[in-house]
Amino acid sequence: MQIQEPIPAQVIAEIAREVVARLRVQMQQPVSSAASGIKAAAPRDGVFSTVDEAVNAAFEAQKRVAAMSLEERGRMVDIVRRICMDRREELGRMELEETKVGRLDHKILKLTNMRLVQGVEAMRSSGSAARSDSTGLCIIERAPWGVIGMMLPVTHSVPTMAANAINILAAGNTAVFGPHPSGAKVAQYALQLFNREIEHELGVANVLTTILEPSIEAAEQIFNHPKIALLCVTGGPVVVKAASKSGKRVIAAGPGNPPVVVDETADLDRAAECIVAGASFDNNLLCIGEKEIFVVASVADKFIDAMRRAGAYQLDSAAIEKLTSAAFTFEGGGGGCARAHVKKEFVGKDVAVLAAAAGVRVPANTQLLIGETDEDHPFVVEEQMMPFVPVVRVRDVDAGIAASVKAEHGYRHTAIIHTQNVETATRMARAMNTTLFIHNAASPASLGVGGPGYFSHSIATPTGEGITTPLTFTRERQMVIGNALRIV
Repeated sequence: MQIQEPIPAQVIAEIAREVVARLRVQMQQPVSSAASGIKAAAPRDGVFSTVDEAVNAAFEAQKRVAAMSLEERGRMVDIVRRICMDRREELGRMELEETKVGRLDHKILKLTNMRLVQGVEAMRSSGSAARSDSTGLCIIERAPWGVIGMMLPVTHSVPTMAANAINILAAGNTAVFGPHPSGAKVAQYALQLFNREIEHELGVANVLTTILEPSIEAAEQIFNHPKIALLCVTGGPVVVKAASKSGKRVIAAGPGNPPVVVDETADLDRAAECIVAGASFDNNLLCIGEKEIFVVASVADKFIDAMRRAGAYQLDSAAIEKLTSAAFTFEGGGGGCARAHVKKEFVGKDVAVLAAAAGVRVPANTQLLIGETDEDHPFVVEEQMMPFVPVVRVRDVDAGIAASVKAEHGYRHTAIIHTQNVETATRMARAMNTTLFIHNAASPASLGVGGPGYFSHSIATPTGEGITTPLTFTRERQMVIGNALRIV
């Protein structure tokens, strides 16, 4: 993604006024679930009219959460996980209807995966330590930050909120969420479900809060509120930059453009199956999803055949040109990839939508579109988040690694390789230096889906925390007792 110039204040104000005006019209009718009849957009159960009310409520709740035992915090975590599991179809459908991006089956699966998010078990295993010597005793503990301000993306509104809620509650914090306006209603609805059940079972209200009308102005108020101790933002460079100006510590989940290298030793059928599974997941909305492929030329034809067998449909050069013209805008009206910007109306759309724009018809079960391009094509350079993946032939694996470093733009997010040569995989891992590196598996394996990792929807790459856990939202605290309780 390209670095943007700072947005003028008058433009931000105009956008904010437009967002607020639209939301006021939308929210004249309360959101409800057809299955449950529970209204979402109403100022109760964690939803407040102003940022100040939301922060103050979370501030009072945090005093009680911090005093809870790990067992009590674990009960809150279990409530969030249980609601996500029990109501995954309802919440997934509501999110798809509101955001209009992604796939229903995968939105449901993302909520099912909340069982993989680390909760109080992380605090038990790594929450404290102690050491002693002749001078006394030192106890090292993980203390909560307090109230955390959290920005949610439109791509994964409820899953990001639920995963972050599990992390922060396990660590003894509370949170104020700033949802994206296009995913706010379902976020409010889910948050109310969590709060009601937590208050019913543990007697603590408003452990998670949000506002009735999200806007840029509201986000800035969250960033700068004196009772917000820490910020966690998931979104584009503009959001990350705005949060960083607050002067608070920021945990930032930034952009990614994950490359895939396939060398001549790879199991091509296995590689193709993995790439199709990862790149097609939720129509390639995942920041970890395979976005461009660099394949060694000597096996490129066989690899493309394997991709077709795995469920991908190959576009020819004319169709790719049509899709590129439809899916991107170009500054100055030209076609230079450095000036390309993705059109939001194509982000997260189904294969059929992209195929229609390319002027082709594809089988109903098609999972992914592919097509050959050069390494400077907009679909290679940009984090495009749609189910088309460009395939670039490279001279050898070293050329593929070099092209991957270029395409990833130094985001240090995610990279993937398919090879039987461990030394080659090691060489690429060192060259990429990404937060997530996947060898011979689909990208979701890095988050514990078909792999040994653990799950989160906040992957902090710009600020270096990596996949967030409860420990991410704690402060290390040392308490020293001098010349006491010595055993040596």
